[in-house]
This record gives sequence, structure tokens and C-alpha cells, in this order.
Amino acid sequence: MDEQYFTPEGLEKLKSEYEHRISVLRGEIAKRLKEAKEEGDISENAGFDAAKEAQAVNEGRIEEIKDILDNAKVFKGSSGKSTVDIGSGVKVQSKNGTQDFVIVGAAESDPLRGFISNESPLGSAFLGKKKGDNVDVKTPKGIVEYKILEVK
Repeated sequence: MDEQYFTPEGLEKLKSEYEHRISVLRGEIAKRLKEAKEEGDISENAGFDAAKEAQAVNEGRIEEIKDILDNAKVFKGSSGKSTVDIGSGVKVQSKNGTQDFVIVGAAESDPLRGFISNESPLGSAFLGKKKGDNVDVKTPKGIVEYKILEVK
């Protein structure tokens, strides 16, 4: 797996999910499996099947998170930097108005909240740019020109 970039907060959130899945969900699922087994024949037991499915999903997510954590890189933002980098906040203007974005790793991206991945067309186009630069980004609706108003 390639390196994945996180804010300190994003990494803590992922670590918390990992701990919760190991220390809480595993126990809850094991209890559900035990109770379903006690009901008798497990070959036609919907509760047992559901618990086994939940166990598979949980264990899969635990492995996924472990792989991510093993390859996680933390960035602390770009305060003081004049160029856009991972962790930078950027204020831009386009024909659609003014927008604020934060460039984050793919695992933390949430475009509806303005957190865009460094791997996305928009995020990667902003990387390395400075205040005042114009950036053309290819979108499904054509080329959109952005002017960088501020790097935070």
C-alpha cells in the first residue's frame, strides 16, 4: 500500500476507530455469535449468519485500518508556506464564486466539507501553486479556471 497522508486529527480518528473495533465490536460480535449458537441448529439460523457477516466485515475493516496506519504519514499544515501543499488551506475564485478548500490525503477527503484529496484533479492542480496563480482544472463539464486568492 502507498503512503497515505493524514492531519493529526484525522489519524487520531482512524486510531480511535481501530481501537473501538478491536476492544468493543469484537466482543459484541462474539457475544452475538455465542447467543446464536445457543439457540441450536446454526445451519438455518439467521442471527448466526448475520453475526458471522458482521464479524467478517469488522475483521476486514480492522485489517484495512492496520494497513493504512502502517503507511500513514502525518502532515501538520502549511502555516508559513507560500505554496500549496498537503495540509494547506486555499481560497480560490472561479466563475462559480469564491471557495475554500483544504488539501488532505485521500483517506480524509470530504469534498462536501471542502476537504479535497491531494490525488484528485482539483487538489493535484493546486499543489505547488502560489497566491495569485491561475490554475486550469479539467472537469467533466470542461476546463474551469481558478485564481488562488490565499494560501493558509
